[in-house]
Amino acid sequence: MMIVAVIPARYGSTRLPAKPLADICGKPMIQWVYEKTKQSKLCTRVVVATDDERVASVVREFGGEAIITSADIQSGTDRMAVVARMIDADIFVNVQGDEPLIDGASIDSAIQPVIDQKFNLTSLRVPIKSTEDLLSKNVVKVIVDDFNRALYFSRYPIPYSRVEPEQAKAPFICSQHVGIYVYRKDTLLKINAMSPSDLERAESLEQLRAMKAGIEIGVIEVNFDSVGVDTIEDLEKVRRMINRG
Repeated sequence: MMIVAVIPARYGSTRLPAKPLADICGKPMIQWVYEKTKQSKLCTRVVVATDDERVASVVREFGGEAIITSADIQSGTDRMAVVARMIDADIFVNVQGDEPLIDGASIDSAIQPVIDQKFNLTSLRVPIKSTEDLLSKNVVKVIVDDFNRALYFSRYPIPYSRVEPEQAKAPFICSQHVGIYVYRKDTLLKINAMSPSDLERAESLEQLRAMKAGIEIGVIEVNFDSVGVDTIEDLEKVRRMINRG
């Protein structure tokens, strides 16, 4: 079975320009993500899908594989679909290019249920550890049912609680969503063919396109320090964590 991990990496970023090339303790962020993804025991190939030759050049310099895709592509899912039409594989893994602390074992935890045909689309979640993260709109929240199926994703604390969020304490009912997706190829192409849903546009969360269409998303709980790098503050936080080992 061919399982290809694709790391979408746009050069442009409103809040953090040239984000894939941001230095983290002597290596560009895209290299951290690539090397962490290569630790997966289930992925048979890892490629970076970028819209910029500067990112592709850096990837090739450290020995990685890069594919140039159009700068007009608006989402990671759509960039994944372009690669899926170029590469013959059974399963595609979308590893976000701004998750430098991801680990191979967690990626494999998302892949295995798709191999086992429990889900056609999976993702990951980790416990929310602070009220600050619960309230942050940069930290995407997810709630699941008793069978690890996503009920909803939001940038806001979910579900509603009579306790004011500022007074809430861990453990929280919702979890932090980790931006990794594992698709069967036909499911990926099906989602790509859909128009963005009203929920997706409202929350700016592309996984809601699949949910609105009735596609189950298995969200597997893992435990690692997930920090999606969206701002310079996130970048400094990751640098401190890596320096601490």
